[in-house]
Amino acid sequence: MATKHLHPDLIKSKSINASLPLEIPQEETFSYPEKILQFGTGVLLRGLCDYFVDKANKKGLFKGRIVVVKSTAKGGADAFQTQGNLYTHCIKGIEDGTEVEKYLINGSISRTLNANNEWDSILACASNSEMKIILSNTTEVGIQYLAGDKLFDGCPKSFPAKLLSFLHARYKHFQGSAESGMVIVPTELIINNGDALKKIIDQLCEEHQLDAQFIQWLNMHNHFCNSLVDRIVPGKPDAETIAEIEAGVGYSDELMIQSEVYALWAIQGNEEVRKVLGFAAADKGVIIQEDIEIYRELKLRLLNGTHTLMCGMSYLLGFRLVKDVMANGYLGKLIMNLMLSELAPAIPYKMDFKVADRFGRSVLDRFKNPFIKHKLIDITVQYTTKMKMRNVPLLVNYYQIFGKAPELFAMGFAAYLQFMHAVKEKNGIYYGECNGEFYPIQCDFAPYFFKAWKNFNLNELLADKSLWGQDLSALPGFKEAVEKYL
Repeated sequence: MATKHLHPDLIKSKSINASLPLEIPQEETFSYPEKILQFGTGVLLRGLCDYFVDKANKKGLFKGRIVVVKSTAKGGADAFQTQGNLYTHCIKGIEDGTEVEKYLINGSISRTLNANNEWDSILACASNSEMKIILSNTTEVGIQYLAGDKLFDGCPKSFPAKLLSFLHARYKHFQGSAESGMVIVPTELIINNGDALKKIIDQLCEEHQLDAQFIQWLNMHNHFCNSLVDRIVPGKPDAETIAEIEAGVGYSDELMIQSEVYALWAIQGNEEVRKVLGFAAADKGVIIQEDIEIYRELKLRLLNGTHTLMCGMSYLLGFRLVKDVMANGYLGKLIMNLMLSELAPAIPYKMDFKVADRFGRSVLDRFKNPFIKHKLIDITVQYTTKMKMRNVPLLVNYYQIFGKAPELFAMGFAAYLQFMHAVKEKNGIYYGECNGEFYPIQCDFAPYFFKAWKNFNLNELLADKSLWGQDLSALPGFKEAVEKYL
C-alpha cells in the first residue's frame, strides 16, 4: 500500500518512483496564471475538459490554470485542498484496434473555492485580465431559471445567477471594455446548451432590470458557445483497481478517476473563440467550428442509435454487458454491419461517408472496451422514446435512399418489440421474461405494450403515429422484414 500522498510537494521534491508509465506535470505548471473559471468538480469536467487543458500545459501551448467553483454545501478542507488540487487520471480502452493503458497526474487546477463561503474570492477572479474562459457542468438541472434569485446579496443559488453576478462584477471592474469579454462554454448534456444558458441570463437581466450598457457589453463582447462532450468517465475505479494503481505509481490518491481513450469536445465558435481557447490546439479531440451539428448527428445516430438497436436483442440472447456482446464473433460482426452498412449511409445530415465510417469504427472500439462495464439493461431505459428519436429518422431516410427495408435494422426493431413484451405488472413496474428470468421494462410506454401484446397486431402497432410520429406500416416491406424475426 502506498504511504506517500499525492501533493505538489511530491512533484517538486522529485520523489515519485512509479513503475507504471506516468505523465507528471513540470514544476513550472504551478506558477502558471489562472485563465479559466470552472463551475463544477465532476468527473466529466476533470476527465475531459481539464484533461485537454492539462495536455496543452504539458505541451507548453496554453500555460494557464483553472479556478474551480464548488457548489456543494460542504465547507472546510477536502481532498482537493489536501492534494493541492492534483489528481491521477487513468485512461484505458481500445484505440484503432489496440489496447491502450496510460496514467497521468493532472495539474491544471490551481484552486478550488466553495461558492457558499468563498463567494468574495470567486468574484475577485473577475478582476483578473488573463481569465477569459468560463466552463461549466452543473448537470442538466443546473441550467434552469430560478425566479427571485438575488444577484448582489451574497452567493446566488442558481448557476445562471452566479454566472451573471460574476460577469457583472467583471463589467464594473473593467468599465465595460471590449477586451474584458469572456468565452463561456457550458458542457451540460442538453441540446444547444450555450443558447439555453444565454436565454436564462437574458431573463435574469430583465428581472433585475440591469442597465442597458451592461446588457450591450454582455451581448457584444461575450460568447456563449454551444458544445457537445463525448467521453465515458465512470469516475473512481473500484477498490481493487485503485490498490493496484497506487502500488504502481507509488502514492495514494483520493481523487483518482478513470476514463476511456476516446475524447470529443465539439465547441460552436468562430476564430475569436478559437484564439481564446488556446488549449484546443493540443488535441484533435477539441473541435471548434461554427457548425457542430455533424458531431451531434454522428453521436446520436451511430453511438446512441446502434446502442438502441443492439441492447434488446443482446439482452434477450443472455448477454448483460456491451463489451461481452462485442466479444462474441457473430454478434460483433452483425453490429458492425448494422452500424456501417445501414445506419451510417442513412444519417439525415449531408456529410462525407468517410467521416461517418471513421467515427463508426471508433465507436466500435469503444463498445469493445474491456475496462468499461456498460449494462445493456441501462440502455433500455425509455426504450420507445429512444427508438423514435434516434432510429426512426434513420429508417425513413434509408427508405428514401434505398427504397427497401434495412434487414439488420428490422432484426433489432423486432428484438425491441419482443423486449417490450410485458408479461406482468407489480407496484406500477412492468416486467418482461427471458429464459424464466424477469426483467424490468423501464419505459413510459410499458403499459401500452402490456395491453398491445395481449392481442398483438404488428400492422396496427407500426401504424400508430403516437409512438413513431408517422405511419411506419406505410414503408413497403418493413412489416414483413420485422415479422420474420418475431
